[in-house]
Amino acid sequence: MTDSQAQSTPAMPSRFMGLLRGIALMRESWFGMFGAALVLFWVIMAIIAPLLPLYDPLQSFTTLEPIGTEAFDGSGTHWLGTDNRGRDVLSRVIWGSQRVLIWASIAIVCAYIVGVTMGVIAGYLGGWIDDIVSFAANVLISFPVLVLYVLIIAFLGASGVNIVIAVTFTTAPIVMRIVRGLIMDLRTRDYVAAAQTRGESAWYIMFVELLPNARGPLIVDLCLRFGYTVVAIATLSFLGLGLPPPDPDWGLMIREAVPLGTYAGHVMLVPALALSTLILGFNMMADGLREISLRD
Repeated sequence: MTDSQAQSTPAMPSRFMGLLRGIALMRESWFGMFGAALVLFWVIMAIIAPLLPLYDPLQSFTTLEPIGTEAFDGSGTHWLGTDNRGRDVLSRVIWGSQRVLIWASIAIVCAYIVGVTMGVIAGYLGGWIDDIVSFAANVLISFPVLVLYVLIIAFLGASGVNIVIAVTFTTAPIVMRIVRGLIMDLRTRDYVAAAQTRGESAWYIMFVELLPNARGPLIVDLCLRFGYTVVAIATLSFLGLGLPPPDPDWGLMIREAVPLGTYAGHVMLVPALALSTLILGFNMMADGLREISLRD
């Protein structure tokens, strides 16, 4: 390559380089890689669910068929059996992953937008703004999480949107406190003083100078919060306050299988294992990222 070609070639964006470095660092932790593989498996299942040769998750066949039973109409095999309403368990588990991941993603994004924004503002500006935001966060945190979930859903009604609101109310205050502590430490750094000397606005300093430098601990916390949100959605569905039936949902599948006891254990075991592996994946990813950060 000539000098002129080298000069005309644009430099690779630093953020893309940071992403590549993060992927390379994840390879240093087998724990984190295994967790990422579990999460990736369910993400892929959720994406390709419409392309897979699955039964309609709402279609009824013979009730409580065991694992590996041939369909009565000769259309195929119920690889994981059927539930108490004759619906194919494998189909409902895979389609349920799509439902859980979509609503969990929306809920955690909304919670982080609110929590990060409030935390950055409170941590950088301080004063009476910090007092008000911190007081509001402490009031919400003082409520037991499950009680707050039940109160919000009971008041607003059971729906995906209301679950997002409930998760935002319970998660955003915790995220706010984490971000506030990080920003209060970072705001004394030299690059912040340099930005103030240049006359940069407070918004620029908060969201361009400070927030990107707090991303490490936030990414680890994001993985944990994602797992907590999946648990919250499944718990609310189990209590009858989650995503409305009859669409497939892991928590609802477990709830419907409880009266069956050990008579048809696969109906409860399959969604419970799916839920456990997804949560385990997020927790292992968080532990892997924390392990890598401690090495650095």
